[in-house]
Amino acid sequence: MRVLIVEDETAAYENLVDILKEVSYDIQISGNTESVTQTIHWLQSNPAPDLIFMDIHLSDGSAFTIFDKMELETPIVFTTAYDRYAIEAFKVNSVDYLLKPVKVEDVKHALDKYSKLTHQDILQYLSQLNLLAPAPRYKDKLLIPYKDKLLPVSLKDVSCFYTADKNTCVYLKDGTMYPYSKTLEQIMSSLNPADFIRANKQFIIARNSVTDITIWFDSRLLVTLDVEVPERVYISKNKASEFKSWLVSND
Repeated sequence: MRVLIVEDETAAYENLVDILKEVSYDIQISGNTESVTQTIHWLQSNPAPDLIFMDIHLSDGSAFTIFDKMELETPIVFTTAYDRYAIEAFKVNSVDYLLKPVKVEDVKHALDKYSKLTHQDILQYLSQLNLLAPAPRYKDKLLIPYKDKLLPVSLKDVSCFYTADKNTCVYLKDGTMYPYSKTLEQIMSSLNPADFIRANKQFIIARNSVTDITIWFDSRLLVTLDVEVPERVYISKNKASEFKSWLVSND
């Protein structure tokens, strides 16, 4: 069985690979994509896999936008870090829906369900994929716990989110920094991908906070923001083109 894994978190990807190898020797990992753009390109450039494990929240937006841009011929097992969507709807209309961290028994159940699908089942499921996509609703404010208060902060005033040692902070344009209890994955899922991008493992950055871009010696991009941050913001060579397109997008 050929499997494509659509996942932008290294730890989650490695965990899923280890589980798949454990539950079946017949599974071949055909590829790993980290964004909507990469996934579409991979699917258009490679033979269709037998099954896709797909994170719903990718670095450049919702995985559901893939279905708007191309027709898929492969059943999907969705994964996500938290239960925001209607789980029952996913269970009815998809192979399976797994909450992170993904467990061995969850993957076994999904593969067992997949093995029992008929061709007609797959066709019916694929025809209903777009019905699963909720209308996007993005936040325009954050409520930041600070001492004994909740501070309402407009996202227009946010330069970036930064994480290190499992601690996340939000940096505002006036130089203020507040600790924030959510992970970058949780934060990114509620942000408008036209305004914010997951730059790398440490940063989500706002488009209007970028003041300068340096082309680094290894084809990475070094991004300068309008506030001082604890470490340099690098965009990988693989994401450089996607980042530049996002930065000048009119969306």
